[in-house]
Amino acid sequence: MLSRLYLRKDHRNLLESPPHLRKPPTLSPLFSDRSNIAHALELARTGFEDEGKGIPIGTCLVDNKTGKMLRVGWRRRVQLGSATKHGEIDLLENIDSLPARVYRKSTLYTTLSTCTMCTGACILYSIPRVVIGENDTFLGGEGILKQHDVEVVKLDMQDCKLLMKRFIEECTEVWWEDIGETGKGAAE
Repeated sequence: MLSRLYLRKDHRNLLESPPHLRKPPTLSPLFSDRSNIAHALELARTGFEDEGKGIPIGTCLVDNKTGKMLRVGWRRRVQLGSATKHGEIDLLENIDSLPARVYRKSTLYTTLSTCTMCTGACILYSIPRVVIGENDTFLGGEGILKQHDVEVVKLDMQDCKLLMKRFIEECTEVWWEDIGETGKGAAE
């Protein structure tokens, strides 16, 4: 299981700074999908463990050529009382007016499959590649992304699944509300 210690020392500012002050680190050009998802997973844990049982979904946007992490985000819907503060939207709102060409040369990493709203944001910003930590818990808009020629990579990562399983066990009602469903334990 990953921990805060897993993050490189110069990456810890991603977890300790308020969103408007987060400055992503520069990564080596030798980056990998799994290491970037590991960073997104740390952000997901931050939202769940450090911020009072928020929905554990983390995201990061990485330049395809350089491997530079451009921005990060995590789902803060519960913490901020915002219906739209999903991880991908949090990430996009943390971007200081990047030119459209930057999005078109980037990969979005997310610990859980994108919902319809976040799928639309990926399409709107022409993000060509989305890497998903897991999609067993929630199968989102992957088909829609593919219809818009977005490359979708599913990593099927056990750590992502275990974190979501723990969250759903501890916060069942919040989960059902978040995905717009009624289910076992959901308030009618």
